[in-house]
Amino acid sequence: EINKSRRSLLKTEVRKVEEAIASGDQSAALAAHKVAEPVLVRTAQKGVLHKRTASRKVSRLTIRVQAMTA
Repeated sequence: EINKSRRSLLKTEVRKVEEAIASGDQSAALAAHKVAEPVLVRTAQKGVLHKRTASRKVSRLTIRVQAMTA
């Protein structure tokens, strides 16, 4: 049950970043990314996600957020 709540939080935070990217709101995307990145890392440390999976997700989100600024 603990892992279920952690996974739910993870999905929620990642979805917030993706919605901000889709809406084109750069400041909201940056803010959401700053919240989502530690959540991804923490879930990997707790064993909910594999560490490489979390790293890949962080990397891909970062690239998408940075592409908005360019």
